[in-house]
Amino acid sequence: MKENVIVSVSSINGTRHFHLGKLYRYCLKGVGYLLLASVIATGAFIYKLVNDAYFARLKQIELENKSLTLSEEVSSLKSLKESLEGDLLEREEKIQLVSDKLGDLEKVLGMGETSSELESRLDTAAITSSVRMVMLTQIPSGSPVQKGRISSSYGKRVHPVTGKAAFHRGQDFAVNTGTPIYAPADGVVEITRKSDQGSGNFLRLLHMHGFSSSFSHLQKFAVKSGDFVQKGDLIAYSGNSGLSSGPHLHYEIRFVGRSLDPKPFVHWGINNFETIFSEVKGIRWESLVNQVELRVSTQLPLSLQRAVQSTENSG
Repeated sequence: MKENVIVSVSSINGTRHFHLGKLYRYCLKGVGYLLLASVIATGAFIYKLVNDAYFARLKQIELENKSLTLSEEVSSLKSLKESLEGDLLEREEKIQLVSDKLGDLEKVLGMGETSSELESRLDTAAITSSVRMVMLTQIPSGSPVQKGRISSSYGKRVHPVTGKAAFHRGQDFAVNTGTPIYAPADGVVEITRKSDQGSGNFLRLLHMHGFSSSFSHLQKFAVKSGDFVQKGDLIAYSGNSGLSSGPHLHYEIRFVGRSLDPKPFVHWGINNFETIFSEVKGIRWESLVNQVELRVSTQLPLSLQRAVQSTENSG
């Protein structure tokens, strides 16, 4: 006898009986097992998601802690960098004092005089226009600002803020805050340093042949450390940062670390090219001109190279 399952359903209309065969019961069991498996699988998946979310949160907290630690280390390194730069500038000032005293001693001993051989070598006719243009491009020349009254010159003076006598190693231009400042020669940005003390926001360019130029009390920079610039490129804007009595640009020129009076360089140009050799002492201009002539001559056509060599031999 076949096994049957009878399901009775009673209502006001009477009782109805449903006969469920063996196959039908197996189908119902299969559906039930399938639903049970689906519930178990869904629960396992939800558990995995919750577990993954928990570990992701732990990883996020770990990364946030590492980020905080790295930020503190960066801040510490930045402070150390600023401290080292300040020490470097202070050492440069001390070296400059020694250099100035040595220069005074050389003058007393008569070692700073220009020889007649140098004067003859730097004859205007012996320097080609190509050499002049190269030197005016590679060595600071002209004013770093388009318009600016000279408010303080190079030399000894009374500091307008401290009231103490000190040697002023640059030239000040009285310009408004935000005045564009341009590179006086081709070079690379050695340093840009923000500060509210001393020189304030400071920028220094390295040029060819051992020359450098620096700019103090800036408002903001238009370049960053490591950038290569060409003569006339915008590098910064003037301001009133640091130890300053008013908006101005403090401009310095140095040769192998020794400060020079910027005035001859500011007025230096193609029309008065030879004046720099007599106005700026302590630089072996003859050797520099020889090197520039040699470099320029290798870039000229053969006929012009012979002309340059002929000029050198006659000089």
